[in-house]
Amino acid sequence: MRVVFMGTPNFAAASLQRLYDDGFDVVGVFTQPDKQQNRGMKHQMSPVKSLALAHATPVFQPVTLKDAEVLRQLCALMPDVIAVVAYGKLLPPEILSLPPYGCINIHGSLLPKYRGAAPIQRAVLDGETTTGVTSMYMAPQMDAGDMIFTEETPIGDTETAGDLFERLAVIGAALLSKTLWALADKTAPRIKQDERFVTVAPPLSKDMTPIDWGKSTREILCHIRGLIPWPVATADIGGTVFKVFRAEAVQTDKSAAPGTFLSADANGLVVTCRDGAVRLLEVQAPGGKRMAAGDYLRGHPLCQ
Repeated sequence: MRVVFMGTPNFAAASLQRLYDDGFDVVGVFTQPDKQQNRGMKHQMSPVKSLALAHATPVFQPVTLKDAEVLRQLCALMPDVIAVVAYGKLLPPEILSLPPYGCINIHGSLLPKYRGAAPIQRAVLDGETTTGVTSMYMAPQMDAGDMIFTEETPIGDTETAGDLFERLAVIGAALLSKTLWALADKTAPRIKQDERFVTVAPPLSKDMTPIDWGKSTREILCHIRGLIPWPVATADIGGTVFKVFRAEAVQTDKSAAPGTFLSADANGLVVTCRDGAVRLLEVQAPGGKRMAAGDYLRGHPLCQ
């Protein structure tokens, strides 16, 4: 089966590697243009591009897919199927209808829940206990195509969005392989999404980072876990805004308003919330390094 692969980050690279490992004929790879770095303004290629070049696969990096040249390039590659994993762009109708087996997408949720750009992070933010990946036939509307296969997995109590990305990348890669074999065998099902259960997963933004101490312990811990690795939750403690990478729930018998700074010692920083308190275990002060909160406090004692 001749496969054109479209993807960009590490999450997608795992799927591309699986296609190589399984012996699929990857005839071309599309990925986002190289990005300039802040220091030195050097260009950095995507993980998918690095992998494709290592396998001597032709790489294409169009700024837009709505260019006649892109369609010409795709036609020349004569793909049986186009596999899309975290590519970052919608495919125009003329591309969706090009390959005989269609355009297939691997999405990081159990559709129809969490359609959109940040399904993995939103599932953690919302306190979901399970999530998964879905393979589907792509449609003009975002993440609305007929489903093929799903694979469910639990979300661990301390698992961050970053942790989950790594696990789902592997699960998604296996699901893509299963899907392509089923397409080749003409056994792939086509299951319509139930529109009654659609939810959306919009992109994250930096204005989401401040911790709302008026929320419950569980909501705050989910907030912290869901914003790792980006944009990372923040806590204003005595005028210093810390990035928070790890925290835990704390039982307290002290009666204090949410957001009250209770203690700072070798075990971390403790702040009250709606139904208890949260101990900040791993933080990063402005201009500093990420470290255990206790280590930070040894050099920077805070007034209570």
